Amino acid sequence: MVRRTVLFSPGDQPSLLRKAPDSGADVIVFDLEDAVAPAKKAAGREAVREVVTELDPDPELCVRVNPIGDGGERDVEAVFGDSAATAVDSVMLPKVGSGAAVEDLAGLLAEHGQELPVLALLETADGVLDAEGIASAGPTDAVLLGAEDLAADVGATRTREGTEILDEGLAADAAFGRDLGFDGKMAIHPGQVPIINDAFTPDEADVEWARKVLAARDEAAASDVGVFAVDGEMIDAPLIAQAEDVVRRYEAATGE
Repeated sequence: MVRRTVLFSPGDQPSLLRKAPDSGADVIVFDLEDAVAPAKKAAGREAVREVVTELDPDPELCVRVNPIGDGGERDVEAVFGDSAATAVDSVMLPKVGSGAAVEDLAGLLAEHGQELPVLALLETADGVLDAEGIASAGPTDAVLLGAEDLAADVGATRTREGTEILDEGLAADAAFGRDLGFDGKMAIHPGQVPIINDAFTPDEADVEWARKVLAARDEAAASDVGVFAVDGEMIDAPLIAQAEDVVRRYEAATGE
């Protein structure tokens, strides 16, 4: 599974929900939280329920519910009542403050016959401080960082320049996240998808290096050699792990 691009679509706009699978994103998120005004929450629930029973998309289909205790229960009941949402692959929980919150959502889903992976969105100081507990919760399948809400929670700002909104800024921001070890980035417009996908797909030079390393590893293993060289660079276990990760991400992204 690859999750380079996570594209959000407003839950109260059925036309956009139906277009989302054709965006090229790896994950499409039908959003019942921030993208839907409070007065339109009920309409959003009805729209999402209707569309998820119609679609069988190629991308991973995720529904972002509201926090438990702040509308999340009604979201789950509306979308998953009567086991209607057969197309949903995962559920995103926003503003997660602890591993217990993830378990609570999983329990609520189980009441409706659903056992789905949870994508936990860290957007508060509490969530960041308990990131390990959230990541280790059984239902947690991925952890995402919501930088804007986190900045608001702690009274910070992203940048004074605001260059993230430009294509070049988006590409640089995505590359920075990739270099930090993130697997992907969230998006709110289909136009952002190819830029993010490109940033999180290993380039040809990296793939060529990784495949050389793995081929040399196999040759070294046959000779019981632990450390070897590729193009003059000494290779040991950490670099082998990096090479394996590069190939894994490339094959997941391209299907090659």
